[in-house]
Amino acid sequence: MKKLPSISSAVNERDVRKLINKNFSTLSPIFFRFVSDWLIDAYNDFKNIDTYMILIYLVNNDFKFYRKNDVLIDYETFYRDKTLEIKEIKIIEIANDLLIPKESARRKIAELEQRGVIKRKGKKIFIDRSAYETVKPMSSLRHLSLIISVSSKILENNNKIEKYLNPDEVSNGIKRRFSFCWYQFYKFIFAYYVRLKKLLPDYEVICVLGLVMANAATDKNFKLRELTAKKWREEISNADSYGLNAMSISDITGIPRPTVVRKLKILIDKGWMSYNEKKLVTIDLTKETGAKGKQYQEKTLDMLSELILRILNQITIN
Repeated sequence: MKKLPSISSAVNERDVRKLINKNFSTLSPIFFRFVSDWLIDAYNDFKNIDTYMILIYLVNNDFKFYRKNDVLIDYETFYRDKTLEIKEIKIIEIANDLLIPKESARRKIAELEQRGVIKRKGKKIFIDRSAYETVKPMSSLRHLSLIISVSSKILENNNKIEKYLNPDEVSNGIKRRFSFCWYQFYKFIFAYYVRLKKLLPDYEVICVLGLVMANAATDKNFKLRELTAKKWREEISNADSYGLNAMSISDITGIPRPTVVRKLKILIDKGWMSYNEKKLVTIDLTKETGAKGKQYQEKTLDMLSELILRILNQITIN
């Protein structure tokens, strides 16, 4: 007979938020590589991030359905079925939720239908099996498992949980309770990028910014320093001792170099980055973007803390 979980074994939300803030320099290289790689993968799958976002938005309707009705589906079961039924497609809701123009959303959905990703049978709508390999989150699962694992180590070091979970243990736990965990993941990822979309014109600009941010956060001379979230934000400008050029950004993201050059100009004009003495781009926040970055970071910390808390409690208590 399975033991009832102990209430005291649950992780406290306040503890998670406090410790993530205190140890932000430990988590930030993993986190920014995670969110940067997610958009890069999105671009490489369709050469258009809006299209990918719409597909994921439709897939997420099933995770919402499972969560609403307390249905728990494991990873293998979810990806074993030949098709995924979605309730309906409401263009206006997609456009509003993803901050995409309505006609653009309509055009992207038509493209998905033309490619056979979305199929209609009478009044029913299905996402074809061919799309499953596209949305199967192997890279995201690996990154998320590492974030949760490192967070569990921080919590263990501060006597907030009994046992650190290695990335494989986290990954296996997420797979067992996949529909719950991925509902939480998509809830986070949509909120994270849509909030950025309110500050920047398109997801390709966000993709370029994310890569440059990840490059700075993972700079070996910066990431080894022990910084709170506040100090990290104050010191991230010009923290990257190398920087990136348009060609390397293009090679990594798959976005054509001329497009990268245009996106970099937008980010430089808006005060998010600048060229260093080597003519490479680095994060360089102006006073205005620094203030916006503070508000954005505070909300991101809240959302990230909730994501870690929900998944950690789900895989350790249940």
